[in-house]
Amino acid sequence: MNIRTPVPPAADTFPRLLLAYAAQQPDAPAVREKDLGIWQTWSWADTAQAVREMACGLASLGFRPFDNLAIVGANRPHLYMAVVAAQSLRGVPVPLYQDAVAAEMVFMLNDASIEFVIAEDQEQVDKLLECRELQQTQGQTHAIRHIIYDDPRGLRHYTQPGLMSFEQLRERGRAFEVENRGFYDAAVASGVSTDVGVILYTSGTTGRPKGVCQTHASFIAAGHGGVVTDKLGPGDNIMSYLPMAWVGDHLFSVAQWLVGGFTLNCPESAATVMNDMREIGPSYYFGPPRTFEGLLTAVSIRMEDAAAPKRWLYAKCMTLAQRVGADILNGTPVSALDRFKYALGDLLVYGPLRNVLGMSRIRVAYTAGAAIGPDLFRFYRSIGVNLKQFYGQTETCAYVCLQQDGKVKLQTVGTAAPGMELRIADNGEVLVRGVSVLKEYYKRPDATAEVLDADGYFHTGDAGVLDSEGHLRIIDRAKDVGRLHGGAMFAPNYIENKLKFFPQIKEAVCFGDARDQVCAFINIDYEAVGNWAERRGLAYGGYVDLAGKPEVLTLIADCVQKVNADLAAETGMADTQIARFLVLHKELDPDDDEMTRTRKVRRGFVAQKYAVLVDALYGGKAEQFIETQVKFEDGRTGSVSATLPIVDAKRYPEVKAAA
Repeated sequence: MNIRTPVPPAADTFPRLLLAYAAQQPDAPAVREKDLGIWQTWSWADTAQAVREMACGLASLGFRPFDNLAIVGANRPHLYMAVVAAQSLRGVPVPLYQDAVAAEMVFMLNDASIEFVIAEDQEQVDKLLECRELQQTQGQTHAIRHIIYDDPRGLRHYTQPGLMSFEQLRERGRAFEVENRGFYDAAVASGVSTDVGVILYTSGTTGRPKGVCQTHASFIAAGHGGVVTDKLGPGDNIMSYLPMAWVGDHLFSVAQWLVGGFTLNCPESAATVMNDMREIGPSYYFGPPRTFEGLLTAVSIRMEDAAAPKRWLYAKCMTLAQRVGADILNGTPVSALDRFKYALGDLLVYGPLRNVLGMSRIRVAYTAGAAIGPDLFRFYRSIGVNLKQFYGQTETCAYVCLQQDGKVKLQTVGTAAPGMELRIADNGEVLVRGVSVLKEYYKRPDATAEVLDADGYFHTGDAGVLDSEGHLRIIDRAKDVGRLHGGAMFAPNYIENKLKFFPQIKEAVCFGDARDQVCAFINIDYEAVGNWAERRGLAYGGYVDLAGKPEVLTLIADCVQKVNADLAAETGMADTQIARFLVLHKELDPDDDEMTRTRKVRRGFVAQKYAVLVDALYGGKAEQFIETQVKFEDGRTGSVSATLPIVDAKRYPEVKAAA
């Protein structure tokens, strides 16, 4: 039975929360990591001791209160411990995206005046050394001085100044504490809840990223609201696999971990997450919609390869699940016969499917970070996964709305979370006020003033509506919502999510504002479509070749046609059916500035970069040649070119609602 251990009221900063759990449940598992195929465990006492030694080691190097500490790497126990180590000295951790190239990273390092960095491995150390060279070229006053790395492989012969391993740091910390008795405890005691506890950089969809300053109090309140709502505690397990620089990971893997006292599990690598999940069997899980889309794509590929009887059984059971599964999960009345059929389906299909997904023990699952398509949402709930949505931004600790058990609506993101207030402005923008709103943008009082009004409301930039029960429905980013020439409202993200429900479609970008019809760019899912092509004996020589195959265009046209049929049946959406589309010759990529590091499309940038394709879509052309510059991970550049066919999609007359 899961019983949440209460945290003492005095534990109002994250370091004090850690010490509280180390005292209350010293031998309970705090963090696990799979290393070389074996799960390693740190107890709460082990974790507190490691944090103490790291903090003292940093202090011995000259790290002082209110200094910023960059953290770069995948989900590793030492990196999460480094977050608390910096906070223990009243310093501020600044997680950065591990897949960012040096030129991106150096902007944030300069902006936050960072001199100390915690890095995961050789790859990150190499980028940081490149950043330091760039800083020296730029004449930066605050350049990187110390780089502490977790994984020493490949770094044995590195002799650059300022490099140090975690073990060396902890050794320095132990020596420092011997010479400075009581230093660490006094440093932790000196922290206050209104101190900035973390700086998280925005994804920068519309310009340069901004550093969001969030206090200990804000994130603790956000963590506490989620812990209480979903009754989380020391008996729970979570898999931490998303970027540490994403606000969602900081909420779940730091704030809720230290508030709820559950166990954090770090996978061996990004490639082993699914296997590691099956071994751990987490009870609590979160991921952005793209993660759930990817899991569904993997399931679809496996089912297409299955024998005919299995495909038939899967189709029959999923038809039933789509009809009654979500109602059963919500506790809505369902006939005894359907309940019996569903129980049989659970034995034969839904249960084994949840096990394959690593979700057999999940009690609560959340998605956030972008709008999730209702069809995708319905799929997971229909097979018995208690998937819910929460809503927020980096500026609100990812915490504004939560869906409560038994009150989940497919089209909304729930009601206001504990301690939060919602208001819809006259122009339809969602305004929020409460415990988790940012303190400020780092060194940007002008930007802070733009988003926080005189009444303390944060302007989210999202367009939304509240229903009669207080559930919030997000329509789209306010700046992206437009009108077709005919007057119909155009919400591109809504249409794009419908397209991305199909496993063959990985990404979509829709256009239509101030135009007479909707057109779309589509990225195929290379794995799913490649599998489909191989089973049909269709040869291809790579992404560009596969994306241009007539058979693939027909496949995507069928998906677009089904989306159009759905739109024709929805009130007010018939005019937004997709008229024409093309399949892009390359995947949209953060390295090419087409997406943010959180995989959100930079819509304006894409429209500008591929203006010749947009013009071809609306100019009635049957095809268009394009050559595009691309960046490789090693910093080199190249180009990819193709002549893209443009397809006219089948559209349907509006389906009138019954009187």
